[in-house]
Amino acid sequence: MDFKYAFFWILPLVSACMWLGMLLAMFIAWEVQGSPHYVSMEPKQKIAYISDVGAQGLKPLFIAGCCVTTVFLDLSFAAERWLRHTGRLAKNMGIAEKILSGLSILFAVGGTCGLVLLSIFDTVHHPRLHDGFLLLFMAGYVISAIFICAEYQRLGVHFRQHRVLRASFWLKLFFIILEIILAAVFVGTTFTNGNKNIGAVFEWVIALVFTFYVLTFFVDLLPASRDHQKNTNLELGHVDASVQEHEGGGYAANGRQGYDGAAEYNHGQRSKPPVAQNY
Repeated sequence: MDFKYAFFWILPLVSACMWLGMLLAMFIAWEVQGSPHYVSMEPKQKIAYISDVGAQGLKPLFIAGCCVTTVFLDLSFAAERWLRHTGRLAKNMGIAEKILSGLSILFAVGGTCGLVLLSIFDTVHHPRLHDGFLLLFMAGYVISAIFICAEYQRLGVHFRQHRVLRASFWLKLFFIILEIILAAVFVGTTFTNGNKNIGAVFEWVIALVFTFYVLTFFVDLLPASRDHQKNTNLELGHVDASVQEHEGGGYAANGRQGYDGAAEYNHGQRSKPPVAQNY
């Protein structure tokens, strides 16, 4: 393990632990208090939304938890982009992948703004602003996950041997599908005349699912702490450069020899048994 890069995978762990700890503290506090009926709840509502609990005495915890969670999650996004740029993770091989990565970070920042602002503008004093920021939070991170999946799908074309990329892709795709389904039920029961108790349950479930989405970045960043990933990227870049030189008709000073060297390299790579690599 390269300890210079070891701390990066800690970022999503801090984010997920803070988020889960905040949710558990708020739910336990509401239960210990006897499941009180808050002023922000409707007359027939028996189950409190996260926002109902966060608008009461635990508002400082709610704000602090949302801020810490999103700051460390956004740092995870930035770390992933930087580690791919430097070659510690599977490197982006084209401009399209870099654009997709940038868009994922942009929408994640939008989701961050939504979560932090909804915790500040609580549902008691600013109900409309709170609801708007809640939708921004949910939409921002779901759209961000869509762009990440698109980036990983393109990376998988160049790094088919990297099982971590495939695993992370399917985990994030599962999160997207599940969150869209849960969000549809949540919106349908919360922002209409539906059953608010069902809406509250689905809000708690959506928040818990978000915890597991944050943890998928631990899977993404962990390989950066190992030593073999950079060698894998350098080998792939050497082969690609040789092939591009041949396709462009440029043999430089070596003439035909440059192409023959690339061919021998590729033949040698195919003849060797697969070697366990860092993903």
